[in-house]
Amino acid sequence: MADISPVLTPAEALQLAQDAADAMWSRDHAAQALGMVIVEVRPGTSRLTMPVRQDMVNGHAICHGGMLFTLADTAFAYACNSYNRNTVASACSIDFLAPAHLGDSLVAEAIERSQSGRTGVYDVTVSTATGKTVALFRGKSYRIQGEVIASFAPA
Repeated sequence: MADISPVLTPAEALQLAQDAADAMWSRDHAAQALGMVIVEVRPGTSRLTMPVRQDMVNGHAICHGGMLFTLADTAFAYACNSYNRNTVASACSIDFLAPAHLGDSLVAEAIERSQSGRTGVYDVTVSTATGKTVALFRGKSYRIQGEVIASFAPA
């Protein structure tokens, strides 16, 4: 994981990641509408869940790939913004490995692989709650100006 500042303790960095996630979530109407839930956000990582609903199933009776991508992309966003620095995607790719079905509970786990300067690389695994991997996503991030939270003062 990247060292965001020598003045933050591990506990402060964890609190900052959680506070940044809370700030993002309050504005993340897409994730909320899709029924996503943030399970955990830590510096450089996140875990989110999403149920596969009827309105997410395609004409093959499986979860639409765009829904899998959206879940993975959202986990990526929470992981790369966990340092309270506004960060966006510069590129993403996904490999669909197995279908997800109506009623499945999906888990997306994002892990930072590299961060240097303004760029980062994150891998996201999307699995069913039973552990079947359905997709692998790689996101490349780019830090832009500003902070997720306007100001942060460690307690």
